[in-house]
Amino acid sequence: MKIEYLNIESHLIETLSSVSDPEIPVLSVLDLGVIREAKEENGIVKIKLTPTYSGCPAMDVIADDLKAAFSEIGKNVEVELVLSPAWSTDWISEEGLQKMEEYGIARPLSESHDKDVLLGEKKMVKCPQCGSTNTHLVSQFGSTACKALFKCDDCQEPFDYFKCLK
Repeated sequence: MKIEYLNIESHLIETLSSVSDPEIPVLSVLDLGVIREAKEENGIVKIKLTPTYSGCPAMDVIADDLKAAFSEIGKNVEVELVLSPAWSTDWISEEGLQKMEEYGIARPLSESHDKDVLLGEKKMVKCPQCGSTNTHLVSQFGSTACKALFKCDDCQEPFDYFKCLK
């Protein structure tokens, strides 16, 4: 499936695709949907980057990685952090969601379902190891603040669930 990136010049997509999220290295910054705009003006690549949540420590690393990736092809980069509109898990590409599951992180549910599972009211989070929804919340916070820690009651494996952020 080909993804169309609005506000991203096509000749920049290959390099942007080579930059991974430091917390989920199987996802590129394009998969994650944190690149809001990328264009080249007067020989400088200008990138607008939206954090997954305010204060996300990965943003500095991503900005440095973007600069390094474009430096390898002889281009200078300016990265601007854009806080509005706030990033949403809806911005993760379908390919990114699939990569996330293959990596062992459960994909985010809808906003209303997310609240139900994080409050322990429903069993809807699918275990990325065995596919069972017989799972339970262990902790509101997993390996990072944007994830919760779950455990599968069938295969007994712990796993991260990427919280729905809107």
